[in-house]
Amino acid sequence: MKYTQLGRTGLKVSRLVLGTMNFGPQTDEAASHTIMDAALGAGINVFDTANVYGWGDNKGRTEEIIGTWFAQGGGRREKTVLATKVYGSMSRESETWPNYDRLSALNIRRAVEASLRRLQTDYIDVYQFHHIDRRTPFEEIWQAVHVLIQQGKILYAGSSNFPGYKIAQANETAARRGMVGLVSEQCLYNLAERRAEMEVIPAAQEYGLGVIPWSPLHGGLLGGVIKKESEGSRRTTGRSADALANTSVRAQIQSYEDLLDKHGLAPGEVALAWLLTRPGVTGPIVGPRTTDQLASALRAAELELSDEVLSSLDEIFPGPGPSPEAFAW
Repeated sequence: MKYTQLGRTGLKVSRLVLGTMNFGPQTDEAASHTIMDAALGAGINVFDTANVYGWGDNKGRTEEIIGTWFAQGGGRREKTVLATKVYGSMSRESETWPNYDRLSALNIRRAVEASLRRLQTDYIDVYQFHHIDRRTPFEEIWQAVHVLIQQGKILYAGSSNFPGYKIAQANETAARRGMVGLVSEQCLYNLAERRAEMEVIPAAQEYGLGVIPWSPLHGGLLGGVIKKESEGSRRTTGRSADALANTSVRAQIQSYEDLLDKHGLAPGEVALAWLLTRPGVTGPIVGPRTTDQLASALRAAELELSDEVLSSLDEIFPGPGPSPEAFAW
């Protein structure tokens, strides 16, 4: 496994991030533990989760599964760079209750304590804001973060789904307080969705944030979906089905699959390997439901794409171009 630094921190992190969103809803506790053991054994040391994972009335379940894995000992916690998130409501679906969501100082304090209990640990390496909070000023957010750092409950703060201007606003506010600020940004970024190249990634690079793309296969669209559909091994549903109903999108995905078939490459592995070539990217999040899916991601991390393939991918999925030129008519 290849390693890099997380933004401007001293953390040495793997170039793949284990996403745990499926742990609980789709993968049971025992299988989740097996995947985490296999990932750590293969050198993946960054595990990403969120307090709301588990969803519905089972929010927090994913953190609990990670917590029972840590409780087995064997250096699991010490070897792991743990990242979780705060923002979404932790009230049950049938309830609404003030101050159990967003980024108020009160909710951040409550959410950290609850996550620590579920995760069975006394600190979180990277505590991430899952979404921007238009109601809470960054002065309040950073005050809460400062207290948690002083208490040793978190080491760093990161963001997720932040636009470029919010990354700038957050870090300028932190700088005025003499704080490090955000050290990472999780953003939607993949071959089929490259808008992050316009402002989010340049802002992250300017402020020294690591970039951790989520949905590297764009909901399965980049994982060989048309071939699987034709072979009967997969029934396309949800957003992927909606996207493929668009003639131009289907033609684009078909060109992608034809290109990789020509080179004998697996689409899902290429989508991950492409992200690892992108400027500013620390490592994409992979969310395996099985050990076979984890093995595929590990192969992608070692895959070297030729200049010919990279050029062809750019032709099929052209990026927006550099900013501000990309905004010009």
